Amino acid sequence: MRIRAPLTALLLAVIGVVFALDTLLGGGSHPLLAWGADSARAVAAGQWWRLVTSLFLHIGLVHLAVNGWALYQLGTLFEIWLGSVRLAVVFFAAGIAGSLTSLVFTLAATDGISAGASGAIFGILGALISFLALRRGSLRPEAKSLLFQLLLWAAINVYLGFTVAVIDNAAHLGGFAAGLVLGLVLRERAVFRRVQS
Repeated sequence: MRIRAPLTALLLAVIGVVFALDTLLGGGSHPLLAWGADSARAVAAGQWWRLVTSLFLHIGLVHLAVNGWALYQLGTLFEIWLGSVRLAVVFFAAGIAGSLTSLVFTLAATDGISAGASGAIFGILGALISFLALRRGSLRPEAKSLLFQLLLWAAINVYLGFTVAVIDNAAHLGGFAAGLVLGLVLRERAVFRRVQS
């Protein structure tokens, strides 16, 4: 994985190390806030870096496992197909968009905190969907099947976001929307363009 998807491996490693350190130092919401969780009050005070640092924090082992698995699956696919630089752009742009959306539609009303890479992960998902949808007329059957699976996965997760109270669906939708837009301008890596030409 380090060879085929080095950025995905690095992101997962950083997320894992941050979670381990947070757990060793006590865990809970207060340490998460100190480590850089998204907070309307803190961002309003000028701590804009929280829009990024919150992407690497997770609230509990289940949260970490679900996001880690999704990032591994989607990040690896994206990076092999489209490259590390494009993955970095989508991950951080969609993650920041998700953090901002959460800030406006969730945190400002609740004065709570938000953490997790799910906004960025939804951005990767959205980028893959729009990238494939633009090319649906020339897709091979397996790529069409992948597009359908991604759409189904997006629909299920958005539904869960509206029905499970602890899920920050605003972050998911903000990241997803940013990914959809970015996917419209993405091009596959040169090695794949040479194979197809």
